[in-house]
Amino acid sequence: MIQACLNGRRTTEDHPAVPITARQLAADARRVQDAGASGVHLHPRDAHARESLDARVVSAAVRAVREACPGLQISVSTGLWMGDGDVAARQAAVEGWAAAEDRPDVVSLNLGEPGFERLADTLGELGIGIEAGVWSEADAVRLLDSGRTASCSRILVEMIDLPAPRALSEADRILRRLAGAGADVPVLLHGEDECAWPVLDRALALGLETRIGLEDTLTGPDGRDAEGNAALVHCAVGRRTRVR
Repeated sequence: MIQACLNGRRTTEDHPAVPITARQLAADARRVQDAGASGVHLHPRDAHARESLDARVVSAAVRAVREACPGLQISVSTGLWMGDGDVAARQAAVEGWAAAEDRPDVVSLNLGEPGFERLADTLGELGIGIEAGVWSEADAVRLLDSGRTASCSRILVEMIDLPAPRALSEADRILRRLAGAGADVPVLLHGEDECAWPVLDRALALGLETRIGLEDTLTGPDGRDAEGNAALVHCAVGRRTRVR
């Protein structure tokens, strides 16, 4: 699986092709699906282009993508910053999804953020899968000790703000920790910015799920500015083919 991370915290000031509105997300999702992505990860935005967990905003974005791309798995972030760093506000916002007509298939939920267990319970009640965000070996231990590993849809091993050699070393330690504990859950390995492509190549070499998109990097493996999400996915699919 290659998941396309369409926007993240980026804005059009970072790259003009970053999709913001529900309509833009849907159009971009169709393009990355055609390029070979089997899932998308997105950060819904409100009318002021701010990241939002509001049920109406999330539902509108999910509905638009689902209508444009039937069968494409839709992941939404629940990053604590999307609730202005307020654990209770984030919890209340996600609980509000119970009344939403359209919900994501899965959401990313970071182990390193407070409120993980309660929000995980809520997501389970809503029938939404969890992509457990693991940013460090300590996060991996926390996940394994929580007893929730088997109930996760996948584990996101995420290398953030690290140079490539350190990112690869850290990723290897986390993967060994998970394997040693017998975690029988799909793992999606990815990196951001400088380490995005080296980590993607490592994921492909190991046969793991991975992701690419403007959230993770604004450039291709050659360092040149990317045209957009579809171009990044197309490149990742080509590298997957060569690995095979």
